[in-house]
Amino acid sequence: MKRLAVVVILAGLTTTRALACDLCAVYTATEAKEAREGFSVGVFEQFTHFGTLQEDGEKTDDPVGQRLDSFITQFIVGYQVNDRFGLQVNVPYIRRSFKRPDGFAIDEGTVSGLGDMSLIGRFRAYEHLSEDATFIWYVLGGVKFPTGSSDRLLEEVNEVPPPPGAPESGIHGHDLALGSGSYDGIVGTTLFARWKRLFGTLGVQYAIRTLGDFEYRYANDLTWSGGPGVYLWLAHKGTLTLQLNVSGETKGKDTFQGEKAEDTGITSVYLGPEFALTWRENLSADLGVDIPVIMDNTSLQLVPDYRVRAAVTWRF
Repeated sequence: MKRLAVVVILAGLTTTRALACDLCAVYTATEAKEAREGFSVGVFEQFTHFGTLQEDGEKTDDPVGQRLDSFITQFIVGYQVNDRFGLQVNVPYIRRSFKRPDGFAIDEGTVSGLGDMSLIGRFRAYEHLSEDATFIWYVLGGVKFPTGSSDRLLEEVNEVPPPPGAPESGIHGHDLALGSGSYDGIVGTTLFARWKRLFGTLGVQYAIRTLGDFEYRYANDLTWSGGPGVYLWLAHKGTLTLQLNVSGETKGKDTFQGEKAEDTGITSVYLGPEFALTWRENLSADLGVDIPVIMDNTSLQLVPDYRVRAAVTWRF
């Protein structure tokens, strides 16, 4: 009985110390990902494969096997002014390869170059930290600059219907353009909540578009992501989490020279796993896969089959 009592006491001490260590580890992980003062640099990569032709949300025949492979690499430089406010500059490099019909011929090619840069400010509006629970709320806002080439939007000016009997393309100039030629506003919010080793996140972002080059205006765009997760490893040196990430987008129809572009509206929902690693207060890394479960588009569009995301950030 005496030995059992000692074991129970040690177990209780271990549990108490583990809770305190959990809080410290969560705080350190938060510093690595969000709030450590000073500079940070990072790179974010997203690969999306478009290989399904849909008309008004329903899969349709694709006799030529159209495809679009999109690589978006974002180079990120941030500066955390204090524990509440930080700034971040995103510099995207875009590469897209495609295959589509052009009348009775096949058009294959690649477009690449600098995309539209953005400047984002983020403010920590509320924070609660305790041994068992954590809650953090951020608000953000910024602007996107017209630094990417919008030359591909010229296709919208010159586009004509395919000849009778020829397949119709689901890839157009607005899909291949590297930039919009417009200054756009960005607003959003993010939430993080934890209870012991369970956590959840939610991020919402709204893009407010303006008229760009060639009188083309991309529609305002609402994107969101989040879901439940668990700490697989939680220590003072670092953390490893696994999250079931649910993400989506709702975008209306673009306008071109005052008229609605019918093949541009979409509502989508993705589901997939995401791993996140932090090491001390410096390193954070993420890896996720998104599989579409809802893809409701307007008119004829080539829609995504899957996408893969990876990111690495180092805070000095």
